Amino acid sequence: MSRFSFLLHDRVATTVIVLIVLVAVLFIWTSLERPEVPTFMPTVSAPAEVGTEQDTRTVTVDASDPGIWRFFDFSRGSVVEAPGAEEWDLAFRRFQIIANGGRGLEGQGGAASLEDMTFESVSSVPETGYVVAERSDSVNAILEDWYDYSFTSHVLEPKPIVYAIRTADGRYAKLEMLGYYCVGALPGCTTFRYVYQGGGGTDVVSN
Repeated sequence: MSRFSFLLHDRVATTVIVLIVLVAVLFIWTSLERPEVPTFMPTVSAPAEVGTEQDTRTVTVDASDPGIWRFFDFSRGSVVEAPGAEEWDLAFRRFQIIANGGRGLEGQGGAASLEDMTFESVSSVPETGYVVAERSDSVNAILEDWYDYSFTSHVLEPKPIVYAIRTADGRYAKLEMLGYYCVGALPGCTTFRYVYQGGGGTDVVSN
């Protein structure tokens, strides 16, 4: 090998090493540089019958404890503690969501994805086509894919999807996930907005 070829080979090898180091540094930097995320305070639990009120509500469930399911009841517009088998509609644990319906569950609950629709444009939800749980401790197959997760920033972000929810007693709601982080960017404050149809129909336009 000539001296020129040797020097050229050495320069190429050095350039490759430098590029590898730069890529590694960039990857580490982007992993450590956590982007700003919306944060929410948990909503105070205050169960009260909402009747046929049909307004848009936003709720933040403190689902930060990975060992505890937190239960939400649309008919009372609140997180509920130690509910009966049919007294809750959705349950949250970190990023996992269960609907009260399916094998091993007492409710009629389920979920359906309303593709390519915005929250405001959904005026009614379907009566059929709801996915239920395959077993009592499994997340709902429709709701388990409600977020995108970045392996570089390690941030979870809600997908822009509107869901139709059938409640434990066979009523309906539309729901959109809004966030996952508590104050201080700590995970587990699962936040969503919804319109609940307490009158028994499928109309979910906010009054």
